[in-house]
Amino acid sequence: MFDVIDMLTQDGKLTEAAAHRIRQERAGGKTLDDALRDGGNLSEDALLKTLAQMLEMPYTELETINPSKEFLSKFPVRVLLERQMIPLSEEEGVISVATSRVFDTTGLDELRLLTGREVRPVLATSTEIERCIKRTLGIGADTLQRMLSEDGVEVLKDEGDGEIDLGKAAEDATIIQFVNQIMQEALDSRATDVHVEPFEHELRIRYRVDGILVEANIPASIRRYHAAIVSRLKILAQLDIAEKRVPQDGRIRLKVSGREIDLRVSVIPMIHGEAVVMRILDRSEMAFGLDRLSMDAEQTKEFLRVLDLPHGIILVTGPTGSGKTSTLYAGLNKINDTERKIITIEDPVEYNLKGINQIQVNLKAGLTFGGGLRAILRHDPDVVLIGEIRDKETAEIAVQASLTGHLVFSTLHTNDAPGAATRLIDMGIEPYLVSSSVEMVMAQRLVRVICKECKEVDTESDMRALREEFGDEMPEVLYKGKGCRACQGTGFRGRQAVFEMMPMTEEIQELVLTRSSTGAIRRKAVEQGMKSLREDGWRLVRAGRTTIGEVVSNTKDETAMLAHAHV
Repeated sequence: MFDVIDMLTQDGKLTEAAAHRIRQERAGGKTLDDALRDGGNLSEDALLKTLAQMLEMPYTELETINPSKEFLSKFPVRVLLERQMIPLSEEEGVISVATSRVFDTTGLDELRLLTGREVRPVLATSTEIERCIKRTLGIGADTLQRMLSEDGVEVLKDEGDGEIDLGKAAEDATIIQFVNQIMQEALDSRATDVHVEPFEHELRIRYRVDGILVEANIPASIRRYHAAIVSRLKILAQLDIAEKRVPQDGRIRLKVSGREIDLRVSVIPMIHGEAVVMRILDRSEMAFGLDRLSMDAEQTKEFLRVLDLPHGIILVTGPTGSGKTSTLYAGLNKINDTERKIITIEDPVEYNLKGINQIQVNLKAGLTFGGGLRAILRHDPDVVLIGEIRDKETAEIAVQASLTGHLVFSTLHTNDAPGAATRLIDMGIEPYLVSSSVEMVMAQRLVRVICKECKEVDTESDMRALREEFGDEMPEVLYKGKGCRACQGTGFRGRQAVFEMMPMTEEIQELVLTRSSTGAIRRKAVEQGMKSLREDGWRLVRAGRTTIGEVVSNTKDETAMLAHAHV
């Protein structure tokens, strides 16, 4: 038989050092496939392409190949999972099977004997085969196979202080491994939330990626293990596994490849069992610089101006999950120095900020926003961040803090910047206090960013119709994401904020004092140069960073609203 190592070396695909290393690993007992992959100087992709050409074998990329479940049901799942193979198609009694093993044909032989059919290998990387197995058979299919073959499932107690390493934990009991696989898949998908939802005959798991919920492909049989899965999550979050009648909240700390991950866990009883939502906070991914906000030059200048103020309130408004806290953290990070004392009170503290004193609300212990704020003001702070102004008590203390020489940052749930003033007045704050304490209100939304890996000119949109609808806002060229592996076929990867900044000018202060409507305040702010959320979104469309659809779906047409508003 020919020496493949010699052939690859003579062909210039392997260096002499790599060839020597591969021979040593072979002598140590490694298979030729593993030795070539681990000891060579080629990536697995490049190696398999070279071997496919050399041995006249077919090579394929599996990203767009999705064998039907009906087709795969003809084959023993145990063998496919153990041997890491995936059948692709059948023609004239010959089954094409994707494998990354060129020289070890044990798996193919086993499949040939079990099915009684001829098998033809098609080379593909082990990574792509694993992805294809997840897409077709479902996440955790290998774990489910072991569950179904065992007499029962035991939920094991987690030892230690709650910090686990997913790699090591995956070697434990099957239910533990399944939970770890779900969390690992969420991290790999860049998800911000994981939803575990029980229904009468199925268990649904969904990930929120770039603000959109995506259903995870899991085996249907997993429904019977719902209680065990929830119990495992409760144990990790240090919750009461015996209590199934009331909501519970907890926290899980993970360590994944050196990264520290926090999961905020919420468990709520539903009619078909307990539902779990986990918010993922990846500390290693966060960087709170103003450059990360991607404001334009004018917005950055205005934001820096209010950050330098000695006192006053800076409000960031928007719905849950619109990035308000990240914007405030970026502002705090900018002014964080040894000359200022900065204290925050949050529910919960999402990220630890170096050099900043952070307090977490604890309602069970009696530590509320109001009580915590009063205590904070006795600690001689220069800057105070309040996680959210929720009620009159918190709003009153925030106003008093600003009037007594403190710079106060906070968030408020309103749809736009002009609505913040009327919201505070509705809470019971006197108009003269609102007008004299608030320095700026900034509304924001998040829009998805076109994937850089598959970005292309959009030739399918009807440019004429779009120009008739949007007029001068339309750029000459539109872009879109084609969909690729990097963005999981969505065409988008990551999100960016669009902003609406309203400084509290003298004219707007006068409107607030007279309890004018939100529409009247907006009119004046627009006259003074305020850009709406949609206008700022068009900035990103013109820059080729997002699409018209993203901007339109995440912002309102404030110009049209003003035209019909009654002052």
